[in-house]
Order: sequence, then structure tokens, then C-alpha cells
Amino acid sequence: MAKVTKVNHIGIAVADIEAALVFWRDALGIDLHHVESVESEQVKVAFMPVGDTEVELVQPTSDTAGVSKFIAERGGGLHHLCVEVDDIVGKMAELKEKGVRLLGEEPKVLPGRKMIFIHPKSTGGVLVELYEVTK
Repeated sequence: MAKVTKVNHIGIAVADIEAALVFWRDALGIDLHHVESVESEQVKVAFMPVGDTEVELVQPTSDTAGVSKFIAERGGGLHHLCVEVDDIVGKMAELKEKGVRLLGEEPKVLPGRKMIFIHPKSTGGVLVELYEVTK
């Protein structure tokens, strides 16, 4: 049975990373590690480590990005919770057997990680990301 090992990060949808950093970095005092573009998701992400997890500020880079739709409908705010698993394919199979709806059939493979989202209708309204660290 695949295990959830920790909360990897909490994703916060923002319209403008630089404006959001005024609170998260400047007022709250969380150090900004780096910012990168994730082309497959059409977003720019600011990574801010806090202990064993991260706050991720997620800014859409196109009007067709899922985060762009989220912001248009709800405004900025908590976008998703990411849990790290030791076997993403195994966890996906377990979830499918239990009738949980995934947003895709295969995990996306990015440098150093595999990821897939679980539909909020299966989680009580929270977008959940499954995340496996790869080498």
C-alpha cells in the first residue's frame, strides 16, 4: 500500500507574485528560495520553504491556465494542498479502486518529481496534489 509521507507544500493562487511577496516575504518573514516557470501548468511559482514543507505562490502565465480560472471565479487564496507519496502510481491505483476521480490518467513527469491532481469533487472541495520525489 502506497503511503502519504508528508505535506509537501501548500499552493496559494495569486494574480501577482511580486505583490504577494509583500506579505509572505516582507511582512511574515518567510525567505524566498526561488521562482520558476512550470510551462506544463502555465504558471510561475515562488517557492518559500517553511520547516519541512513549502508555501508556493502560484501565478498564472496565461488566461487558459487552471489557476487563472480559479482566480477569476474565487479570487486569490488557498489553491491546493500537496501531499507527498512514496509511490504515486500505486497510490493512484488505490484511489481509482475507491472511486476517487483523478485529473488525468498518468502522472506528469517534471524534473525531480511526478505529480497528479485529485478532483475537488472527490475530496470535499479541496484540490489535492499527489507528489512523488524522483531522482
